[in-house]
Amino acid sequence: MGTMEDCCVTECTRCPALVDSRSRIVNGVGPEDADLLFVGEGPGANEDEHGEPFVGRSGSVLDDALRTAGLDRHDIRITNCVRCRPPENRDPKTDELANCRSYLERELATVDPEVIVTLGKVPSEHLLERSVAVTKEAGDLEEVRIDGAPRRLLISVHPAATLYDRSQAETFENALQRAAELAGVADSEGGQSRLDGF
Repeated sequence: MGTMEDCCVTECTRCPALVDSRSRIVNGVGPEDADLLFVGEGPGANEDEHGEPFVGRSGSVLDDALRTAGLDRHDIRITNCVRCRPPENRDPKTDELANCRSYLERELATVDPEVIVTLGKVPSEHLLERSVAVTKEAGDLEEVRIDGAPRRLLISVHPAATLYDRSQAETFENALQRAAELAGVADSEGGQSRLDGF
């Protein structure tokens, strides 16, 4: 196990276009022993400004859905595939994802979550290394090896999808509910939740 310093990137110049477009590097936030680790695509304007993932409208949607699933933002860890804002909020390119991959792998190794939740197409495809029909596969649990370690990965739609398509809201909430149950952090039938303090 590493320390949180391992997860915190303070300087990086691997992607010239991203170095030009970012105002800061946006690292993951949340406990280093979180049971759930959420992975987004990359920082947008709000995230770049605040230095934290998912703080804009998508962040509000995420917070609401977490509450619905019986989770608290402070109990989960949230990070991104790339830590620098791509110009014009475009998708990260393949080489940019590859350049940032070791940082993500180090964070995963440090946190060692019960379940990784990928938010949207880019992180899902990046970590599963295949094309993903996110809407159709949302809520599916996959076993995947990341940097040699077996991981459980739950596919989810991106919170922003619910802003443009209300029918996605239920899909999103269901995926988060399943993640909470899998990680054993939600109140489930048939047992004490780990948060009960027993």
